[in-house]
Order: sequence, then C-alpha cells, then structure tokens
Amino acid sequence: MGYEILMKSARIAAAISVLLFGGSMHSQAPSPMKTRGPVVTAPTSSPALVWPSTHALTADDLAAFTDGIVPQQLKRENIAGAVVIVGKDGHVLFQKGYGYADVGKKTPVTPDGTLFRPGSVSKLFTWTAVMQLVEQGKIDLDRDINDYLNFKIPATYPKPITMRNLMTHTPGFEEVVKDLIVTRDLKPISIGDFVRTHMPQRVYGPGTTLAYSNYGAALAGYIVERVSGMPFDDYVEKNIFAPLEMTHTSFRQPLPAQLQPMMSSGYTLGTDKAKPYEIIRAEPAGSSATSAVDISHFMLAHLQNGEWNGVSILKPETVALMHSAQFGVIPALPHVALGFFRGTRNGHPIIWHGGDTQYFHSGLYLIQDANVGFFVSYNSAGRGEAQVRTALFDSFLDRYFPYAIPAAPKPADAAGDAKLVAGEYIPSRRSVTNILSFAGFLGNLKVTAGKDGTIAVDGYKSENQVPKTWEEIGPLLYREKDGQGLVGFIKDTDGRMALAIDDPFSVRPRVGLADSKGFNIFLILFVGLVSLLTLALWPVSAWIRRHYEHRLTLSRRQCLFRLLIRGVAAVDLVYIVCWMSILIASGGSTLFDSSFDTKFRLVQLVGWLGSLGTLVVLYAVVKSWRSPGEWWVSHAGNAVIAISAVSFSWFLLHWHLLHFSLVY
Repeated sequence: MGYEILMKSARIAAAISVLLFGGSMHSQAPSPMKTRGPVVTAPTSSPALVWPSTHALTADDLAAFTDGIVPQQLKRENIAGAVVIVGKDGHVLFQKGYGYADVGKKTPVTPDGTLFRPGSVSKLFTWTAVMQLVEQGKIDLDRDINDYLNFKIPATYPKPITMRNLMTHTPGFEEVVKDLIVTRDLKPISIGDFVRTHMPQRVYGPGTTLAYSNYGAALAGYIVERVSGMPFDDYVEKNIFAPLEMTHTSFRQPLPAQLQPMMSSGYTLGTDKAKPYEIIRAEPAGSSATSAVDISHFMLAHLQNGEWNGVSILKPETVALMHSAQFGVIPALPHVALGFFRGTRNGHPIIWHGGDTQYFHSGLYLIQDANVGFFVSYNSAGRGEAQVRTALFDSFLDRYFPYAIPAAPKPADAAGDAKLVAGEYIPSRRSVTNILSFAGFLGNLKVTAGKDGTIAVDGYKSENQVPKTWEEIGPLLYREKDGQGLVGFIKDTDGRMALAIDDPFSVRPRVGLADSKGFNIFLILFVGLVSLLTLALWPVSAWIRRHYEHRLTLSRRQCLFRLLIRGVAAVDLVYIVCWMSILIASGGSTLFDSSFDTKFRLVQLVGWLGSLGTLVVLYAVVKSWRSPGEWWVSHAGNAVIAISAVSFSWFLLHWHLLHFSLVY
C-alpha cells in the first residue's frame, strides 16, 4: 500500500473537499459564519498610513509592472499563459496577454482574441441576473425558494431557504462534487435535471452557517430560468452579454462553433499536453468562457453603478444593495455581499470573486473608492507552490495603493489566548453525510500556540514557502506577522470554538480526536498494515512452527475461524486498495462523475463484507482464546486483528462510506 500512496490519495481527497470554484482575495483558506455568542470587534490600533503612490496608474507603468511579474510566474509555476486587464473610471486602462493559449501551436494569448474559463467568477453573471429579476419584482430575496421551483427542497429545518441565503452561501447544504466538472463524453443534462438529481442534504439551518455552495448557485440559475420563462443561457445572453457587447462570452457547453477557435487550451502544467474542454454541469455556478476584454465590460459596469457605455444592466440602488455586506461574524474580517465577497485591503474597500476550474484560475477585483477594476486569469494549474493570482493582485495594490500596517497593542494574556484557540478545525464547507465525508478531515487546519503568544496555522505559507506566524491584535483576533491576513476565533452555534479566516467560504469548528486528521490517517495506516502483515506472515508463521516443531492441533471449527479471521483481513485490505485506486485513477484533480457509481457500489460491497466480518472476527477471537492448541503468538496476533477490524468498521460507519445514497 505505502505511505506515499496514502498521502497522494489524501491530497486528492482534500482537493475534492476544498472544491474547484472558490477564489480568494489574499489568502488560501476559508472563513466566517453567523453565530451566537460574543462578537469580536475590530481592534483599537493606530490608524493605517495610506499615501499617494510614487507610481502613476498608467498603461505604461502597468506594462512595466506586469512584464516584471507575470512572465516570471509563468516560468516558475510552469503555466502556459495568462491575461491581465485593468479598468479605471469606466474605461480599459491596460490589457495584455502572456504566454500561449495553445502551446503546441505557439498561439499567443491576446486580451480580445483568447477565451479563458473564469470558473466561479461566472457566478457574478448569475447573481446579476437574479438581481435584475429582483428589480422587476419577480424574485423576492427573502421568500421561500420552493415557491419558484417545480420540485421541493425538503423542510429539514423550520426556516425555509431564501434567495438571500443562496447568494450569501448560507442555505445550509453540504458539499456536492458529483458531476460538477466532467471531461468524459457523458449524456448532456439540463440545469433543472441537475439540481433535482444532485440535491445535497441540508446540514445547517438556513442563514446560520457559511458553507460555499456550487449547488446553491446552480439552483439560483434554475430559478432564473423558471421566473424569466427563458433558458438560462438565453437569459444571460439577452440581458447581460448583449447589452454589454460581450460577444465573445458564453455559458453554453460545448462552446458555439464561432467561439471554439478562440478558446485557450487548459493545462495541468504548461509543459503537459492540453486537456479536454471541461464541462461544468452545475452550469450557472461556473461554466462560462470569456475574453478579458469582454469581462472588463461587466467589471466596469459594476464599478459604474450598473452602467457601461451608456447602457444600464442594473439600477444604481440595486448595485449598491448587491455590493453591500450581508453576512459575517467578525467585523474585522471580510463579509459576503449578494454574490461578491467584501473586505478591505491596503486601506481600500474591495469586492471580489475568484474562480477555479481544474485548469483555469482567475480573479476579479473591484477597488470601489478608486473606481479601479482588475481581472487576471491563468490557463494552467501550475505547480501550485504559490497563489499566483493573489500574489499578482497584492503586488498591484502595494505598487499603486501603498499602505502601512497599523500598530496594535498586544493583549495582556496573548499566551493564554493562544493556548485557548490551539487545536484542529474542520471546514463547514464539506461533505457531511455522504460517502465523501472523509475528505472533511483531510481539509482540517491545525492551530499551534507559540510560547510568545503567537499562533501558527498549518498550510499557510508566504511566497517563499516560509510558514506564517500570526499575532494577536484584539480579543481572539490575529493578524499575519508583517502582513495583512487575519484570522479570528468565536463560539459557533453549538458552543464550540470556531476558526474564521479572511476568505469567506467556510467556518471551521474545532474537532476532537475522532475527527482529527492525524488520528484518522493513523487508523487507515494501522488497518492497512495489520491486514497486510496478517496475510504476509501467515506462511511465515507456518514455517516458524515447523522449524520449532510446534505443530498446531486444531479442530475443524478452529481451522474455519482461522481462515475467516484472515479472510476478513484480506477483505479490509482489498477495500483500502480499491479506494486508493479510485482516488489515484481520478487523476488527482478530476472530480467524480456518474461513471464512478458502479465502482463505488462494488467497493461498498467489499466494505459491507469487511464490516460484517468484524463480528465474525470478534466471535472467532473470543473462541480461540478459550481453545487449547494455539500458540500464544497466535492469540496476540488475533487480538490485534480484532482491534484492526473494529477500527475498520468504525471508520466506515463514522465517515458514512457505506451510505446507500450516491449523491455526493
């Protein structure tokens, strides 16, 4: 089996847990939720120093800036191509493509002639469509969404789900990844059929817990269809793309024939072969393809109160509502607006959305008080050693919007607070009840307290891969040392300590031993090793007995028990190997699609045999201890096998791996 294989599978599952459509402004993990309990307020500190830049925000200076960073990013991270566009005061100020749209053909990236997949940035089109229908009185943000659907979301909780919940990622759905992104030639499915057949369980009360939801966005897109009486693709083309002259933008899959020659290839690494066109089955959540010039029209419209080039797609008051903070828990951390995320960076209010498919990685940022928009997209996953879009935007801010981090007094009991918050935290944005729930613990973050009152959060590293340190600047509020990143802690709705990070995608309640990453990985390794040794040492023990002339005198019943014990060990090992094979066969970044259903059912059958076999092992071990003839080494070995079998069954049941539903 091997530790390296296990770790590779763990990384794959963790990627599934995090999913592919999120995006961040300035760090790499999730954030807050509305809770009961004390609210942490912004710390009292010296005012930040914001001063005029020595660099003018001009096309020439922007060219020098991006030319100095983007080519180096492409080379260092092994990315094929990228595009950058910057707008200000209603006009495009700078645009440029870098690298190749097609490496094999040496086709260069251009801002107006190359299409990129912006992933979840596409959701902003969907949310804008929703707000247009809100303007028309056809959608009420606070009405039960069941009133707009031709099927029912189950009433798991007394409070219904509203459109406001969908737009703020608080409907309470668990994560769903099945068929989210497919590259196989599967039968097409409508948005309505997708949301009906892929409905996840409701695991949080509406409006209580932040858990980023692609399914929720797909549901909103279907409501746009239902309310407008038009297919979703037709609606956004008529009411958003056409008025904004976005002639090279489409949600349609496959792309219309006239756009296909413009589409950039997607790559894992820039030096790899081009990958197939990704089909986003939760279409309104992220299926669009667009050029940088096209999306700049949309970006500038949101900066200009809904208007671009004399054409309005939203009223100013609707834009103001859409951009306003709607949901959060810690005032100092970013909040969720109606579709956008909202926070402060370098002393300026910024709304943004990131987007990731398997191969394309994008970010759209609006610096509201400066009337500046920034969009960047990369067509390769790259080595993943740096959050390249974040690094580029942060450098852009530092160059044109200089900022001095304000001083903050260190709390009196910083060391005590650090010990109080130390522990392991699991994301709320995860599979909770389905067969991929084990991916949750693989996404855990561990907070470690330093002796000086600082904390460390594993997985958070600087550009040069040095682990970040966080200093307390307010009650249970921490700021990155020599940086602006924030993390905060608060009690969640269940009274547990919860970690909030300044990317508002999720909140992380603290977990105990049973849900901790180290314990569960140890358990898998223990079961795998015991099962492997049980089978491998069987012939070895027979040879040792012959060598020492210790002949086993066993009854037929004892022989049967002996075979059953080892048979169950073999089944447990086969189950682990099967799961490892599935995870590795998924390619490391490919989400599961319906073609995996048969494999999952077969693996579940093996799991059921192993779990039921645990009862056989326990019975056989008890009987073997009472029977003469077996060597004490055999008794000890059988006891270890029994512990392994119990551990195996607990793991499968605790993480819902035997769940009958294949909605995951």
